[in-house]
Amino acid sequence: MLGTRAAPTLLRAAAGLRDAAASAVAKGAQRTAAYHLSAETYESLVQDSLDPATRNEFWGNAACQLEWTRPWDKVLDESNPPFARWFVGGELNVCHNAVDRWVNAGHAERPAIFFDSSTTGVKETITFGDLQDRVARLAGGLAARGVTKGDRVVIYMPMIPEAVVAMLACARLGAVHSVVFGGFAAKELATRIDDATPKAIITASCGVEPTRIIPYGPIVEDALRLAEHQPSLIVNKHREEVADPVNASIASFEDWNQVMENAIPHTCVPVKSTDPLYILYTSGTTGAPKGVVRDTGGYATALKWAMENFMDCKEAADTYWAASDIGWVVGHSFIVYGPLLHGCSTVMYEGKPILPDAGVFWRIAQDYNVRALFTAPTALRAIRKVDRNLDFASKYDLSKLKTLFLAGERGDPETVRFYANKLGKNVVDNWWQTELGWPALGFQMSGIGARPGSAARALPGFEFDVVCEESSVPMPNHTLGDIVIRLPLPPGTFTTLHNADERCKKTYYSKHDGYYLTGDAGICDEDGYFHIMARTDDVINCAGHRLSAGALEETLLGHPAVAEAAVIGAYDPQKAQVPVALVVLSDNATDAPEQIEKELVIKVRKEIGAVASMRHAFVVSMLPKTRSGKTLRNVMLQIADEKEIRVPGTIEDMAAVEEVKRTLEARWIPFKEKDSYDDEAYANENVPTQSVAA
Repeated sequence: MLGTRAAPTLLRAAAGLRDAAASAVAKGAQRTAAYHLSAETYESLVQDSLDPATRNEFWGNAACQLEWTRPWDKVLDESNPPFARWFVGGELNVCHNAVDRWVNAGHAERPAIFFDSSTTGVKETITFGDLQDRVARLAGGLAARGVTKGDRVVIYMPMIPEAVVAMLACARLGAVHSVVFGGFAAKELATRIDDATPKAIITASCGVEPTRIIPYGPIVEDALRLAEHQPSLIVNKHREEVADPVNASIASFEDWNQVMENAIPHTCVPVKSTDPLYILYTSGTTGAPKGVVRDTGGYATALKWAMENFMDCKEAADTYWAASDIGWVVGHSFIVYGPLLHGCSTVMYEGKPILPDAGVFWRIAQDYNVRALFTAPTALRAIRKVDRNLDFASKYDLSKLKTLFLAGERGDPETVRFYANKLGKNVVDNWWQTELGWPALGFQMSGIGARPGSAARALPGFEFDVVCEESSVPMPNHTLGDIVIRLPLPPGTFTTLHNADERCKKTYYSKHDGYYLTGDAGICDEDGYFHIMARTDDVINCAGHRLSAGALEETLLGHPAVAEAAVIGAYDPQKAQVPVALVVLSDNATDAPEQIEKELVIKVRKEIGAVASMRHAFVVSMLPKTRSGKTLRNVMLQIADEKEIRVPGTIEDMAAVEEVKRTLEARWIPFKEKDSYDDEAYANENVPTQSVAA
């Protein structure tokens, strides 16, 4: 076991590998930013990571950035396709690499976590030494209550430091954590409890929203009544915002402070590189939740590499902020593990992007000297909706902020250009998924740079293609098709679905032989830049033409009055599907909504063409979204097609669903079997050019 304070005797991974301090990307590369490379450097880097002759050395060098208790026997094991295993035989502990190694290196007083809550007003700085103490004691308390290596632990908590402590304590013990997004309804929580079969649940008394408090205790109790599996331990962190957090009559209930009190600090337990670190369930909006299993050594290697070579951060010098939630993969990778594995300070924010005002992001960036901010385009659109000219940003010193990373949904060109110009910062759109664990697209080429609307080129280890949906034949440039990744997947990606190998094969590997199916559709341009346009289910088949919902939304967002847009492919008896748009206007829009709706239809016709057949654009006050900011197009489509409405437990505000339902029932459904206006006459109405210009 690795000690709590004393520097352990650690084994470097393998003789003959290059010095661990030399990053593979630095091979001859002089760059202004890690995500921005010359074509020559990029090609060499990617070739080294993919070519079987050099792949093992490339990833072995990357793994040497970590401290291992036992070197691996084999870098890559492909003996059980389509599954790949990385650093087989190696042993390490992620908590040691994320916390203890920095304390052992003399950085105990350096900030590890900046916690900032705009909903409670609480701010806290936690040093690496503080973090080590809290994590070691919680691990000791859990171990004393029977939690051991390999046990599953469900973590159901809001965005508070104790959630990170709980994740790291599990990693310290070699237990497998499964974080469930705070505020999930009891049914969704029960489903995950039954699938993960945890020995323990770690929760908190409530989540605090800007306008409400969400008690977690009743949700946990209801989930336990619904679940067949019953954990033997429930640990609750009490927050003062609620008086009675959990029914203390539950026999397995213990207070967080009781577990921590007099706990003997636990050492780090080495685990196999191929052992699971966590299970993270997808939202389950299209079926039963899928438990994505992440390994230990491959994941830690990929994140450490990405922090230095893509996120452009330096240990001991930079603060990194992922404005997400720990319940999502971005939170796992870039609030918790990525920054801490690299020795950076990480920001943990509890709140919304526009409360108490539209300057809260910029205030946090200033206060904590944030170098890189990772957020979703929807957050930036929300800020712009209420602060059209980013007047709030000018109130803060953003000189330390170098880069805005965008992911979670497509970074529409209008948003990318606007923030790049207004802030004078690099805006890097990157693409990945829960299953992939870390950015798969995002590298930009010197001389091209950012291409708004594109997530640029693949990161090392990922080999992308666009193939025909039916035949798997590669598609020509600029032709829409299935986005796929050639096997094997690189380190850091998922290993399988929990207890569901066959489901994993059927879902991700059966459609296109030798490829991982992303479920997204898009194009590749002549420079190798990929444009992820929509989920495959969001591609609209209109009279035999495959239309990208993303391209239509991009056009709508080019209208100066539009803050948000969503396009769905609604059923049409003549054309199979037709695009229907729902848009939210910016706060400074002055024209009547009816006039703007007409302008939007004309704008699409002028910029995309009559083939789009988009005749319906409806203004609403808000779009249905998950609490992570993803627009629920499938819910809107269910309403438009008069099907059963299945709203996921991650819904942000049911009022948005109700408003869309009222709008579509009143304005779309009565007209969906006939033209609501004469197409040519409507297209030729005299609308001022300035109103429809991008």
